Amino acid sequence: MSDMITADLVDLDLSADTKEAAARSLAERMVAQGRVTDLEGFLADVAAREAQMPTGLDGGIGIPHCRSTHVTEPTLAFGRSAPGIDFGAPDGPADLIFLIAAPAGADDAHLTILSSLARQLMNTDFTSALRSVEDAGAAAALIRGDEAATAATAPAEGTAAGADEDAASANEGTGAGAHGAEERAGADAHGADEGTKSAGEGAQGAAGASKDTAVASGAASRDATAADTAPAPGAQAPAADAPSGSDERPFRIVAVTSCPTGIAHTYMAAESLENAGREAGVELVVETQGSAGFTRLDPAVIAAADGVIFAHDVPVREKDRFAGKPTVDVGVKAGINRPAELITEVRGKAERGEVTAGARGGTPVERAGESDDSYGTKLRKWLMTGVSYMVPFVAAGGLLIALGFAIGGWEINKAPSVMEHFSWTQVDSWAALLFQIGGVAFGFLIPVLAGYIAYGMADRPGLVPGFVGGMISSTIAAGFLGGLVAGLLAGGVVLAIQRIKIPPVLRGIMPVVVIPLVSSIVVGFLMFVVIGKPIAEAQKGMTDWLDGLSGSNAILLGVLLGLMMCFDLGGPVNKVAYAFATAGIAVADPSDSAMKVMAAVMAAGMVPPLAMALATTVRGKLFTQTERENGKAAWVLGASFISEGAIPFAAADPLRVIPSSMVGGAVTGALSMAFGATLRAPHGGIFVVPLIGNPFLYLIAIAAGVCVTTALVVILKGLRKPAPGATAPGAESGAAATAAEKKQPVAA
Repeated sequence: MSDMITADLVDLDLSADTKEAAARSLAERMVAQGRVTDLEGFLADVAAREAQMPTGLDGGIGIPHCRSTHVTEPTLAFGRSAPGIDFGAPDGPADLIFLIAAPAGADDAHLTILSSLARQLMNTDFTSALRSVEDAGAAAALIRGDEAATAATAPAEGTAAGADEDAASANEGTGAGAHGAEERAGADAHGADEGTKSAGEGAQGAAGASKDTAVASGAASRDATAADTAPAPGAQAPAADAPSGSDERPFRIVAVTSCPTGIAHTYMAAESLENAGREAGVELVVETQGSAGFTRLDPAVIAAADGVIFAHDVPVREKDRFAGKPTVDVGVKAGINRPAELITEVRGKAERGEVTAGARGGTPVERAGESDDSYGTKLRKWLMTGVSYMVPFVAAGGLLIALGFAIGGWEINKAPSVMEHFSWTQVDSWAALLFQIGGVAFGFLIPVLAGYIAYGMADRPGLVPGFVGGMISSTIAAGFLGGLVAGLLAGGVVLAIQRIKIPPVLRGIMPVVVIPLVSSIVVGFLMFVVIGKPIAEAQKGMTDWLDGLSGSNAILLGVLLGLMMCFDLGGPVNKVAYAFATAGIAVADPSDSAMKVMAAVMAAGMVPPLAMALATTVRGKLFTQTERENGKAAWVLGASFISEGAIPFAAADPLRVIPSSMVGGAVTGALSMAFGATLRAPHGGIFVVPLIGNPFLYLIAIAAGVCVTTALVVILKGLRKPAPGATAPGAESGAAATAAEKKQPVAA
């Protein structure tokens, strides 16, 4: 920690009034010290992390943090704000702000020390000392865990021991790490002799710790603590509440914590849960899945556990290890803010006999969201899971087929198999090879869609019936609709099977034998005999309707698709329109109408980022410096058909950017359909223009939409009242400009 923070990285009178301005002020100190190479790039990474989840914590703490390629070495800056700054914490503004910057390839040792700071923030003595310290150097020393700082703050921490014990503790270097030493010692008042003995062992261990890791004397050694507290035959739990010699044992819980960055919230949740476990008299061991990797809990510890707590915002790795136990699944902030409630909840589930087998709270979709999401929200996520896995097959297969047509002509689909005829020197043979490889990739679309919808619902057990149902859908010509239904059926059947109470002796073969066998039979029967034919008829009807579109009907469809593509810029509505278009061309010989739909969808999706890039070029003073930098990248993203390139602009000013983008997208979609432009490739942007029918008119349609969106954005932004004290972009201070700009509405 000694190299991570110095007095120059401490601001005890932070004057910023927004979290963006606070991050900028502290980051500027990092730049001045050579710890950050690109201020704007680093702040963009901080903002991206903040957009995933607010970094404010109960107790007046803000911990903006990120891993960034613009960071040269792990660095920590600290600011103290008297009025407080809103970081999104439930209990109000934060007065203690820690900006944590980790390099993209930070080593495990540095990340471990950073994680120890996160644990220390759960120690009220530590935060109280930071609020009262009057010198920047002393504050830096306190955060580092220097012996001088801990000795100076020891009286303020209200230590109940005598003066001799205080001096001894300070000499042993256990001041700021007392919380961790107490954790290892298991200081829970079993008795004076036992407590003295344990404390002595803790102090002896701390004496050998290096100065740089003094702050982490106990907290940074969570895995060692977990090993120490692992239930072994005859071992007594640190928080045992049963008399010696009794057959009773404390309730045992294993927990997993993780957050998107894996630096701060992960370890704070672990510390909070461990503290609450000691207070509740339970054995609680935590596996932190952070940036430095993770050490798996001993299988024997998991097997002996009575309950499981998942406090996470990213998927739990190797979650199947915890199947079959009472489980509470929440976000990582719940692990920090209400650990006692989680312990009570999991104990209640254990008493009622509620166990999980990878269903409730354990699917990939539910791991990425809230456990109490509505059914409609879950349904949307299930469908988007399937679509997201299908899209790479669409892109690869579609581009290969398009290249086959471009090289070999439109008759290449009638070429014989390359297994029967292939000449190394003939262009047509290579064209046929590309076309046939693409056709094979397209053959996976429906099975992958169905398989991963089921996976989103029921985790890995859903894959087999999902793929089987999807392949049946392809076989009976039920197409895209059939794949959707097959995936939902497969996931539902697996979830139903998992709700059946199974004897423990059979649980091992359930996901390998029983669930795949039974679910495949049920899904296959339903798809072949019951609902397959009606879905196939519906699919044929939709295809016929699409083929019959012409004139005003086709233009209206183009308007609708353009609005959908630009509504959420890569979100669910955008993906629905894209999936509709790609499903139409996901055949060896797509209709002309299907290729027109694909062309309209890709053209509209290119409009928002290109328009934002143009707007930042022609009227740069309406945008912040960061947005102007993002505008440069938006040129490439828009040209490549990556609608997400406009998200930074929409997030900063949704009420102006999103409606403007939708109008421009609608214009482009309508013109593309009116011009009769066609597209065989499902992706590629301007790089597949040679594969587009009527390419010149197609580019005109895109240009028209870009101009409309640009004009609307410029007009709407020009109408807003400038922030007090705003200056021209060349003279504005970075912090003031960002603070003024961020007062605009932010997308949730």
